[in-house]
Amino acid sequence: MESEEWEFYPAVSHGGEVAAYRLVSEDSDDQDGGTSVSLDTILPDDLLEKVLSSLPIVSIIRSGSVCKRWYEAVHSGRYTWSNMVPQKPWYFMFTCSEEAVSGYAYDPSLRKWYGFDFPCIEKSNWSTSSSCGLVCLMDSENRSRIFVCNPITRDWRRLLDAPGGKSPDYSALAVSVNRKSHNYSVVVAKCKQVPEEYYQWNFSIHIYESDGASWVTPYNDILVGWRGGDECVICDGVLYYLIYSTGVLGSIEPRHCLVMYDLSTRPAHTSLMNMAIPVPCSLTCGRLMNLKDRLVMVGGIGKQDRPGIIKGIGIWELHRKDWREVARMPHKFFQGFGEFDDVFASSGTDDLIYIQSYGSPALLTFDMSQKLWKWAAKSPVMKRFPLQLFTGFCFEPRLEIAS
Repeated sequence: MESEEWEFYPAVSHGGEVAAYRLVSEDSDDQDGGTSVSLDTILPDDLLEKVLSSLPIVSIIRSGSVCKRWYEAVHSGRYTWSNMVPQKPWYFMFTCSEEAVSGYAYDPSLRKWYGFDFPCIEKSNWSTSSSCGLVCLMDSENRSRIFVCNPITRDWRRLLDAPGGKSPDYSALAVSVNRKSHNYSVVVAKCKQVPEEYYQWNFSIHIYESDGASWVTPYNDILVGWRGGDECVICDGVLYYLIYSTGVLGSIEPRHCLVMYDLSTRPAHTSLMNMAIPVPCSLTCGRLMNLKDRLVMVGGIGKQDRPGIIKGIGIWELHRKDWREVARMPHKFFQGFGEFDDVFASSGTDDLIYIQSYGSPALLTFDMSQKLWKWAAKSPVMKRFPLQLFTGFCFEPRLEIAS
């Protein structure tokens, strides 16, 4: 299946002349001797923007090439775009390599793939998190190097280096955007083994606020017998973070727990383990996501006798301190990925969850509201050699959010 090339339009300057567009009457003989009037000239700006805001995001962007006035309407960054028709999250898929990252973005509304060069990613080894049109990226080789960008408008910014060291043993990233003010918070959780104390891990939380453009470190503590990981999410003002048993305190089941940290009160002295919530079953991996301020976890259900193999994938939603199973992937879809090991990419927002095997470009979606599993349109990414790996993440396409 061929993909369309995504065309970007500069967000600041026009970069050249834009051809004028006007509506011409089909009847060239004006019997009244009057002058034909273009509908575009009498359409108020607010009404034009309202009409455009009801279109899919691709159509909105393309309409900017009609004429200079429409271009300015599309790139105005006005409040209109905050009220645009809700857009389903896109999924950016790319193959792992040491070269510059380029891949394909999937639009589930139109079921189309677009050739897509993601801004400010230099290579594939990045951690990502997204919220309300912004994507936050952390360099996996330098965990203090963090960017925030809007992939649709290609607006991006490098943040001040995050504290806590460039090379912790484990780190996780989360971003949350306020839909009204457009301010955002970035959280980096870092975990490093205490020297010569193999059962103790130093765990710290670092928070960046866009309105103050600075980092604070409200929490720093020692985890005993547990370590951090690479999975966290912000949901309704609370940071949720998956931790893992190191096994040094004996047999602990389950070996994964969810801990919480209130970002609004930011307590400096609190025991995360006192509020830890065990995962619902034996998981080989877990992926956390915020779906309309609901905490959802997607996880591989491990086999007891073969820990490196999963027998299925489940979806759970957290209610207070209890997990409720939402769905399990039907076996026919699970088999559709082909060879499936214990790790996979999964992300979601709004009501849509994406699941992708690292070893396959196939992409599966699950609609939380309809409880519907569905394959995405066939990806244009082709597997060229047996050990080639693929990954990806989703983001909400928006025009009005800036970094």
